[in-house]
Amino acid sequence: MSGERCTVRILHKKQERATKNGGIKMKFQKLGNTDIDVSVVALGTWGLGGGSVWTDGDSTVEDAKHLLDICHEHGVNYIDTAPVYGTGVSEELLGKALKGRRNDFVLQTKCSLNWRNEGGNFHYERDGYTVNNDTRASAVKKDVEDSLRRMGTDYLDSVIVHYVCGSFPVEETVGALENLVREGKIRTYGLSNSQPADLAAYQEAGGKVSVVQEFFSILSPFHGREYFDLCKKYNTVFQTYGVLEEGFLTSPAFMEREFAKTDIRSRIPWTDPEKKEGLRRAFEIWKPLCEEYHCSFATLVESWALSQYDRMSLLVGMRKASSVEDTVKCLDIRLRAEDIKCMEEAVKTIQVAVLDK
Repeated sequence: MSGERCTVRILHKKQERATKNGGIKMKFQKLGNTDIDVSVVALGTWGLGGGSVWTDGDSTVEDAKHLLDICHEHGVNYIDTAPVYGTGVSEELLGKALKGRRNDFVLQTKCSLNWRNEGGNFHYERDGYTVNNDTRASAVKKDVEDSLRRMGTDYLDSVIVHYVCGSFPVEETVGALENLVREGKIRTYGLSNSQPADLAAYQEAGGKVSVVQEFFSILSPFHGREYFDLCKKYNTVFQTYGVLEEGFLTSPAFMEREFAKTDIRSRIPWTDPEKKEGLRRAFEIWKPLCEEYHCSFATLVESWALSQYDRMSLLVGMRKASSVEDTVKCLDIRLRAEDIKCMEEAVKTIQVAVLDK
């Protein structure tokens, strides 16, 4: 495939709502079986938390406010965060940035990972904190209460079980989440870092899982594809994170950057010389596609992700206005089957089956 030029034709998807970004309209979908309208593109805020995992520099409240301004301008209303993103920092920054406009956004955070030292299974130590994974009812309730306090809001639109845990009864976790829905503290909930069998177990326990948030990229697509049929059965949104491989799929130049050993970007497979060379070859093959679609490498692979499942939510970590502007362009591109095949063949030899960050 090396050097082969892919044939392309641009088709436009049905548009839904106009925004102020020069003609591209944001697409929206219902979150599972709820009446919550969420933008297909969602804002990921792991990087906003900074710390030793993201070493590009600490974000400020003004940074977060500006980011939300840009998202609103482009129709992005779905925001995802978590307590452990910067050990509370991401939630606190978002809470301050959301003051006066909370209802403009669909706010999603997570439960199960906490640093209260009240039990659960050891998950990791980082930045002076010991984080445990705990899906017991008492822990889920406290996680939600802590997030409400940090973000200065009286309700959360969605709460994701950050890491599904088999040590505690599914029925207990589902019961806690359903109680929080009844109390009006959350509107719906979902799963992350899970397996299809987990979704089935939550549903069978009386749960109403609206979204599963799982790693999925053209370099590691297998787990996601295993999930799609079950998501379709339950009308569950599949929210992909990692579609840009923490930046490694944005450009050949990104691969030359160096990161601290604690930084997530120093520990993923694409730093391996052999895989890095394979990715360079893929960029060469993809370049004609980018030229003909008039898009960046990032937009191209985001368009690929959207082609994989019709209830896809594209969760992208963005901290700059330029990233938001570039990402929403993927909504205006539909790849032909031969283009998709070309892209996948280019990375076939360097794909990995399991990738847990």
